[in-house]
Amino acid sequence: MDLRLGAAVPATDEERAAIASVLGPPETGWDGGQRQAADGHVAFGGHAARARRHLLIPVLHAVQERIGWISPGALDHACERLTVPPAEAYGVASFYALFRTGPSPGAVVHVCDDLACQAGGAEQLCEQMKRRFGAEGTEAAFDGTGVTWQRSPCLGQCDRGSAALIQHAGADPARVGLAPADPDTVWQALSAGPPASPDRPLVPQIENPGFRTLRLLRRIGQADPASLGSYRAAGGYEMLRRAIALGPQGVIREIKDAKLLGRGGAAFPTAVKWEAVAANPVRPHYVVCNADESEPGTFKDRVLMEEDPYALIEAVTIMGYACSAEQGYIYIRGEYPLAEARLRHAVGQARAHGFLGTDVMGAGFSFDIEVRRGAGAYIAGEETALINSIEGKRAEPRNKPPFPAQSGLFGKPTAINNVETLFSVLEILRIGGPAFAAIGTDGSTGTRLFCLSGRVQRPGLYEHEFGITLREVIEAAGGVSGGRPLSAVLLGGAAGSFVGPDALDTPLTFEAIRGIGATLGSGVVLVLDDTVDITGLLRRITQFFRDESCGQCVPCRVGTVRQEEVVARMARGAPLGSVAQELALLEDISSVTRDASICGLGQTAVTAVASAVRLGLLGSAQ
Repeated sequence: MDLRLGAAVPATDEERAAIASVLGPPETGWDGGQRQAADGHVAFGGHAARARRHLLIPVLHAVQERIGWISPGALDHACERLTVPPAEAYGVASFYALFRTGPSPGAVVHVCDDLACQAGGAEQLCEQMKRRFGAEGTEAAFDGTGVTWQRSPCLGQCDRGSAALIQHAGADPARVGLAPADPDTVWQALSAGPPASPDRPLVPQIENPGFRTLRLLRRIGQADPASLGSYRAAGGYEMLRRAIALGPQGVIREIKDAKLLGRGGAAFPTAVKWEAVAANPVRPHYVVCNADESEPGTFKDRVLMEEDPYALIEAVTIMGYACSAEQGYIYIRGEYPLAEARLRHAVGQARAHGFLGTDVMGAGFSFDIEVRRGAGAYIAGEETALINSIEGKRAEPRNKPPFPAQSGLFGKPTAINNVETLFSVLEILRIGGPAFAAIGTDGSTGTRLFCLSGRVQRPGLYEHEFGITLREVIEAAGGVSGGRPLSAVLLGGAAGSFVGPDALDTPLTFEAIRGIGATLGSGVVLVLDDTVDITGLLRRITQFFRDESCGQCVPCRVGTVRQEEVVARMARGAPLGSVAQELALLEDISSVTRDASICGLGQTAVTAVASAVRLGLLGSAQ
C-alpha cells in the first residue's frame, strides 16, 4: 500500500516512543523501523498489518498524552506502523473532541457548560475562568508549558455542581476531574501535578431515602473499590459461581424470567440479545460494555464504575460466559479518568487472581477484558458507532440490519449492554429471575437509577423501584431548592423530554412515561424552577446536537443546524417572520430529522425542543 506520507517534519523521538509504548518497537523498515537491505526484497503486510487498525485510537491517546497534540509527523509514523492511509487516520483524529491536531499548550482545561451546570451557574464560572486564564482558547503562562481552557459538553459530574476536566501532557501525563470547580481549584490542580492514586477515597454521591432497599448500589460506601478482597467479602464473585452452576442457557433463562429491559435508553430485552449471540454459529463472539455515558445530566454509570468496579468486571464476565465469548471490551468515555483508573486496576487484579484469563475460576472457560478509552464523542454511545470506535474508526453509526448480534465487532456476533443493565444482571442472579420480576411493575421490572440534578435540594444518585412517581422521586431528594415553584422537569437528558408540573404524579415506568409522550432515557431527572432560563437551556441543547452529529446523514447533519438557528433566533427575540411560522418550521424539521435519520441521535435530537414547544416553554420566551 502506498501510504503517501507527506509530513514536512517527521516524528520526533519522543513521538515515536509514545507510539511504540502501545505497538512495541517496529520490526522492519516497512512499519517505521530502520531500513534494512532485506526490506527491498520482502514485505510483511496485508491482513496481518491491517489487523492492528483497532489500536489507532490508543496510539493517538499515547501521542497526545506525551506531546499535548497530534502532529502531522506523529500521525504519519502511526500510519506507517498500522498501515492506515493518512487521510483515514486524520479523519479519526479530527473526529473526536478530546484529540487536538494543532499545536496546543501542555495543559488544557475543559469547563462544563452543559444542562445541569447551566442550571447551576456555568456562565459565571466561564466568566471567572476568562478573568483568571484569559479568553477561551488563548494560552496563559503556566509552569513553562502554558495552559488554555475551553467550554465542554457534559462531564458527568452533574450531582456535584460546576465541573472541569484537566488534560496535562508530558512525561508524567495526568487527567484530573474536578467538581465542584472554580479557577482556584483548577489552579491548585494544575500546580499539584499528577492526581492521587486510583484508590484515593471519594465520598459517593449516593442518596438512600431510608425506606427502600438498595440493590444495585448496596456495596457503594461499604466495600473498598480498590480491593478485590473487600469486594469478595461483600459477596463478590458469588454470582459468577452461580452463573457457572446454571450454565449459559440457565443464565439467559434467569434474565428472560426477570423480564430485564436495557437501561441505556432503548429498553430492548436483554435476554433476546444474549440468546441471539449465544446461538450464532459464527465464531468468535464478543461482548461489549457500553460505558460511554455522555448523555447530558447522566452520571449513574460513573458512580458505579468509580465505587464498585469489580462488580462490573464480574458482570461482563458473566455476560461473556452466557454468550460464549472469549473476549470482552469496556468502552469508557475519556472524561472519566478516575473510573477508568479503577477499572484498569480491577481488571489487573481479577486477571492476577484467576477471575479472568484462560481458565476462569478453574471452570474451564477462557475470558478476558480490555478497557478502551473513548475520546469525546457523544455519538459513540450508539452501539454500532461504539463498535466502529473500538475498531479504530470514526464513531459513525452503521445501517441496521445487520444488527450487532449478527455482525458486530470485527464483523462477528456481539452483545452490547450498558453499565446499569449489567449491574441488574448481578441482582437477578442473586435473588432469581422471578423474584426480580416481582419488583416494580409487570412491564418495568426491578429497580432504576435516577440522576437528580438541577434545582433540587439534594442532587445525587437515587435507586427506586419502578412505579414510584416523579413527585416522590423529587421529594426524596428534598424537593425543589428553596421551596421555589417547579417550572418543568427534563426527563432522559438532552435526548429526552420536558414535562410540566401536571406530570408529577406519573409513575416512572417505561409504559407510563411513554403514555405521556416522554422517555426515561438514561435516568436523568433535571429539576428546573422559575429562576431557570429554559430558553437558554434549549439553545444549549440544540448547540449540543449540532456539534455532536457525526454528519453522516443529511437529515441529522442539516436538521440539527436548522433547529439551532430557529431556537437562536427565538432566544434573541428576532423570529424570521412570526413566532407561529418559526414553530411550524421547527415541527417540519422535527418530522424529517426524526423519521429519516440513520441512528438514534438524529431521531431524538429534536425531542426536547418539540416537548418544550408543546408545553409553551419556548413560545413563552417571546
